[in-house]
Amino acid sequence: MATQGRAAGGAQRPESEYTKLESTPLVGEPHDVLADAREPDSPAIDLALSGTVFFDIVLTGLAAPPASGTEVGAEGMGSCPGGVANLAVAAARLGLRTAVAAAFGEDVYGDFCWETLSGQESVDLSASRRIPNWHSPFTVSLAYRGDRSMVTHEHPSPIPLDLMAHELPPARAAFVSLSADSGVPEWALRQAANGARIFADVGWDDSQTWSGSVLDQLQHCHAFVPNAIEAMSYTRTGSPASALAALADHVPVAVVTDGPRGALAVDQTTGESAEVEGLVLDAVDTTGAGDVFGASFIVGTLAGWPLEQRLRFANLCAALSVQHTGGSLSAPGWADIAAWWGPLAGNAVSNGGGGGAPQLARDYGFLADLVPRPWLPTDQRRASATIGLRH
Repeated sequence: MATQGRAAGGAQRPESEYTKLESTPLVGEPHDVLADAREPDSPAIDLALSGTVFFDIVLTGLAAPPASGTEVGAEGMGSCPGGVANLAVAAARLGLRTAVAAAFGEDVYGDFCWETLSGQESVDLSASRRIPNWHSPFTVSLAYRGDRSMVTHEHPSPIPLDLMAHELPPARAAFVSLSADSGVPEWALRQAANGARIFADVGWDDSQTWSGSVLDQLQHCHAFVPNAIEAMSYTRTGSPASALAALADHVPVAVVTDGPRGALAVDQTTGESAEVEGLVLDAVDTTGAGDVFGASFIVGTLAGWPLEQRLRFANLCAALSVQHTGGSLSAPGWADIAAWWGPLAGNAVSNGGGGGAPQLARDYGFLADLVPRPWLPTDQRRASATIGLRH
């Protein structure tokens, strides 16, 4: 757990300090936001994904990354499934029936990731495979000064991901990460042919060429959710707003996220446009915050919420996630949302509502219908993001 490190003589911090650093999201009653839309002939799965599941070790609270030949102390650590698992867990905790096609090694890392996703988070792994004599992909993430650096080791899966992904059940939505090196995956196009909406993001371009072929792929997508730097780079524009306008020529729903400054979007299927400010909460680890935003936006879209509400909800969920360690297991569920909303709603009521209510309570007033005030989370927390911890 969290210590001051060997440089400080190995002295342990008080439990009150490391409990805060290592806290995990609450457990509450399940909440299905799509309950009213479910029909006997509806897809059994809401969101289908395929990609690499990494075993992540996350070290938090570093003053700086280690320089050559030096050692630095970390205030906190966690272990959890990463990669495509980040978005899968975030969606599942918000009530989406989620399925993943991925390769898992038959090593202790693969065991942990499989059991966490399937058993703890109820993610459908029927299209995934356990592979003997194959090392699970592995990442170490170093969180410092509100950002993070990563070191990854992986071998290509002996079974191609696209082959596994063809076994994914039909879904309402599919999520893909676009790349200049390949088109929209065939499995996602097959999902779209069966009625699924494709949501997409894009990874960082190490070559800095920002190929226009990525924008060409948006013709197959329903929504595109890049960050501001990616959006401006691919569209050759100088501001998030200009990038959004350019992206709207390529995809029905364009969203540009801008970190603590918020997000802006255009939904041409509804004729809406919206821009919302960021929601800044105390941060422990920013790993996976973008995945949480994407999953939350998908939830709101499938539920048919107004665009501004979708953006605010996604901002809130991403902000709540950075308060905990680990990309996937930091994702909030409805209990965490209720715990944040309850005091805010109570203060608004005590102030008499209307003009006396704080602006934040008015902006997030839609949560009153999603997490009614009498509903409270339990005191139980989810399993800590630690592979070897025994209770």
